[in-house]
Amino acid sequence: MDVHAEAFKEEAYELLAELETSLLELEERPDDSEVVGRVFRAMHTIKGSGAMFGFDAVSEFTHEVETAFDRVREGFIQVTPELISLTLQARDKILDLLDNGGDGQDAEARQIVKDFQRICCCRESCQTETSAPKTTGSGPSPASGSRTYRIRFKPVPSLFVSGSNPLLLLAELQEMGESTVIAHLDTIPMLDEYVPEECYTFWDIILTTDKDENGIRDVFIFVEDLCELRIDVIYEEGDFEEHEEYKRLGEILIERGDISAEALNEIIGQQQRLGEKLVQSRTVEQSRIDAALLEQEHIKKIREKAQPKAKAASSIRVDSTRLDNLVDLVGELVTVQARLTQKADGAQDPDLLLIAEEVERLTTELRDNTMSIRMLPIGSTFSKFRRLVRDLSRDLGKEIEMTTEGAETELDKTVIDQLNDPLVHIIRNSLDHGIESPQARLAAGKGKGGTVHLSARHSGAFVLIEIRDDGAGLDPEKLRAKAVSKGLIAADADLSKEECYALILAAGFSTAEKVTDVSGRGVGMDVVKRSIDNLRGEIGIHSELGVGTTITLKLPLTLAIIDGLLVKISADFFVIPLSMVDECIELTREEAFLAKKRSMMTFRNDIFSYINLRDSFAISGEPPAIERVVLANVKGERIGFGVDQVIGQHQTVIKTLSNVYKDVSGISGATILGDGTVALVLDVNQLVQDNTHGA
Repeated sequence: MDVHAEAFKEEAYELLAELETSLLELEERPDDSEVVGRVFRAMHTIKGSGAMFGFDAVSEFTHEVETAFDRVREGFIQVTPELISLTLQARDKILDLLDNGGDGQDAEARQIVKDFQRICCCRESCQTETSAPKTTGSGPSPASGSRTYRIRFKPVPSLFVSGSNPLLLLAELQEMGESTVIAHLDTIPMLDEYVPEECYTFWDIILTTDKDENGIRDVFIFVEDLCELRIDVIYEEGDFEEHEEYKRLGEILIERGDISAEALNEIIGQQQRLGEKLVQSRTVEQSRIDAALLEQEHIKKIREKAQPKAKAASSIRVDSTRLDNLVDLVGELVTVQARLTQKADGAQDPDLLLIAEEVERLTTELRDNTMSIRMLPIGSTFSKFRRLVRDLSRDLGKEIEMTTEGAETELDKTVIDQLNDPLVHIIRNSLDHGIESPQARLAAGKGKGGTVHLSARHSGAFVLIEIRDDGAGLDPEKLRAKAVSKGLIAADADLSKEECYALILAAGFSTAEKVTDVSGRGVGMDVVKRSIDNLRGEIGIHSELGVGTTITLKLPLTLAIIDGLLVKISADFFVIPLSMVDECIELTREEAFLAKKRSMMTFRNDIFSYINLRDSFAISGEPPAIERVVLANVKGERIGFGVDQVIGQHQTVIKTLSNVYKDVSGISGATILGDGTVALVLDVNQLVQDNTHGA
């Protein structure tokens, strides 16, 4: 596939995602003409670009959908749930044609096309019979948006004799929208030839309004026979690209009829600004030049108001593989910079130290900028689930609305890519198990429609994603009984509420009474736990019986480069993610012995778990007389990790381990230190879990 076809596919995927979002919005607001326009433009672009790049099947199939929404725009067809569902089905078919090819003539595609044709024919015939659209005059029909008109109002000299006041007409025009008015005075004669009863002035008006041409002509209805009136549409929103300039001065003057093209070309050859040349040569009066310049200024102002959030900077599409390669190169640069810093510290050369500090500053800035390029707003992921909630709630016979918050929160692209499946499982469980049927909700004193709320926010070096439903909530006792019946826990196990909630994350655990195509096989939440663990994240579950359940995912902002705390045990180096570290303390050999024996330690009158990393990794050798303990916050609990020595903060470029070491527990990766030594990155969550189970 050539590069242009690949570029079209990428653009089409984005348009289809936008199309799905727009259709779901349109289902909620069927009379919103702006959303209808977005749907039509997406289809029109896919059809046109598809034909251009050889995707004829996509183009021909999309044409039928585009035709239907063209009829919607014209008012012949109303937006109905049937039309929305059919268009979503067509959107899925277009995606299938892009991914798998085909001629678009299979049974499913033919049926979709027939349904669109049936809707168009049926609705149009009904529209024609009951309320055929009425047209009056030859002017354009009223537009939903605004237009900018150029109006030349040139009264005959005898206008005043009829009792008309042109200033009142101009004032009425100004009330219709934003306007710019200029009076042409060059036809006023000398005083000895001046007749007070005659009108020598005429006007050019630039008017931006939502009225149509007929509405403007109505202003002049009583003087139309006493003036020369010319009304032209000169600008509609979207006529020009953001960077494209409006018409040049000469073009405007020719359009107005103030100069001929031949005369303009003759003047342009002279070495002066066009306006000055025209005035000096007496080809065009100064007032007409001013009117043309004011027209340019008016259009510029209108465009700026229409696009208040437009950015001057442009964007380019970059293949994600190139971006990943850039991050890898920055990671290598960070490693080299660490080596340079270590070398400079050892040499004690002031010039070398200065260079090393500058390289470190630039490397840090480059790292931060490169990582920011990988950051994407999570809203694009959230929007994918609206379709899931819509379709699944209908299949389950429930009325469920999805709301979102914090869609602008940014997260590393790698994290977002791996987050889709866990969120799908959680949302499906919320819809199936969490939110009750309409009858059950009414019986419980709730509204019959339930809500699933997705939110995201930053919290230090993490992003917190919450999935909250207003369903029945989790019953700790039922969860405990189910776990006992499946042999997951002992019958006499004493579990807290939080521990009971955590049972839903166990492999094979399910509260469904029967297996369906939605749930019941006990694999969903287990997949969620494994996926979040792989992302070095945490899962929190809070529930209130009869009120609802909230599942919180705590995820790192990025997986590629992190700030870590470098520690040493014997001759081996380890890195603990700095975002989890609270503080470091020291224990004497006796205190360390007691902590190791009890797997508990006391500090500032607090008691918390203690894990000796030397024992966890079976590292031989004599421990130091003074042991260092790194206090880390793991899933809301403080855990002490015993090490020999704390080296300090270290910018860590995480390297994945080879398949030979993929099953090593407690290690999530490795990094290279400045002197070439390898340090292992600790998987703190897994270490705590292994030691807890071991206990």
